[in-house]
Amino acid sequence: MKTLTALCLICSATIVFAQESGPELTLESAISQAVALDPWLNGSRYREDALNNESISASTLPDPKISLMAANFPTDTFDINQEAMTQLTVGVSQMFPRGDSLALSSRQKQELAAQEPLLRQDRQAKVTASVAKLWLDAFKAQESIRLIEGDRSLFEHLVDATRASYSSALGRARQQDIIRAQLELTRLDDRLTVLHQQLESAQQHLSEWIGAQAHIPVRQVSPDQEPSALGFHEMSLLNTSGGDRQRYNWINQHPVLQAFDQRINSMQTGVELARQKYKPEWSLSAQYGYRDDDPLGRDRADLFSVGVTFDLPLFTGNRQDKEVSAATSRAEALKTDKLLMARQLMAGLDTAIVQLQRLNERRALYGQQLLPQMSEQAEAALAAYNNDDGDFAEAVRARIAELNAKIDFLNIRIDRLKTIAELNYFLTAANDGNAEGLAQ
Repeated sequence: MKTLTALCLICSATIVFAQESGPELTLESAISQAVALDPWLNGSRYREDALNNESISASTLPDPKISLMAANFPTDTFDINQEAMTQLTVGVSQMFPRGDSLALSSRQKQELAAQEPLLRQDRQAKVTASVAKLWLDAFKAQESIRLIEGDRSLFEHLVDATRASYSSALGRARQQDIIRAQLELTRLDDRLTVLHQQLESAQQHLSEWIGAQAHIPVRQVSPDQEPSALGFHEMSLLNTSGGDRQRYNWINQHPVLQAFDQRINSMQTGVELARQKYKPEWSLSAQYGYRDDDPLGRDRADLFSVGVTFDLPLFTGNRQDKEVSAATSRAEALKTDKLLMARQLMAGLDTAIVQLQRLNERRALYGQQLLPQMSEQAEAALAAYNNDDGDFAEAVRARIAELNAKIDFLNIRIDRLKTIAELNYFLTAANDGNAEGLAQ
């Protein structure tokens, strides 16, 4: 059995998992590609451009109206000089909107346009978090496959060594030991199949953002290394003394809430615009009438007319009052929507902070105590079996438990990085200069 011991220990300590040389997908590359290929960002720029153009259009007076008319022709002869009232007229009229309606309409469009850069920044932060989670899902499946394939090689050697020991007259191995080792090998194959399915699923979801690049292997990240795309000041976040007030100040700078402020400003401008309907709408018109000479050849004077038209908003109870009330209610409703969004972001931030604290504790526990203890237990169980002082099933269970602990530690690392990705979204500050730079 000394041969079996030496074989297993060497396999456990020195197996190197060769990887195919080729391009690797980093998290930073995946995020930059996703942002560059996101059509929503281009659509937002078009919407901003449209609103800015509409603001210019809204500040311009309506086009003047020209009228041409042949007036008061006698129906018996249709002779232009028969009657003194007959004339050919040309007129022009210009309408002037109520009060400051033009300036307010232009300002409202500008306020709506101002929210688009903020919405793009929020969109980029969402894309970054979503792509990071998908990349981490692919990394978790790929790394789990690497860990299991390493232990699979170990179990293959273990099966061969157990069979050799069973065939030897001096061996202590039993047939059930061979069956148990083969069973665990089959279970590992099943776990590999499930993990390959998870890897392919993560890659397919990632391909929605970056296309075919999602199917190349992701770059490995060591337990002590974090992707630079997920870097943030963790200690200052967890050790802050500001409490709820500090977190509220962080959340209040979020671009989605700043975009709400722009929409609320637009709604309040809409209230002012509705109040302009209490003021009259004016129209100025001028008309020139040409008259031909009379039947005796005497000259007739041409005619010129000028007039002003305006309406009188006297009965305001069912129109202007209701429109102002409706505009005010829409603005107040949008304020409640902002409050709900702020609460949602605060709850998400608090939840992520608590999760990060617990995941940090678990990561330290696994890295400093549990994994070393599991490794010692596996080696001790195998040594006891080799010294005829232990059970083969116990040795196998210890090795499987060590593998499961490694995968659990990997899951903790991935969950921690996903939590950091969520925190980065919640802590996105408006106008930090990053959104447009990466999106260009």
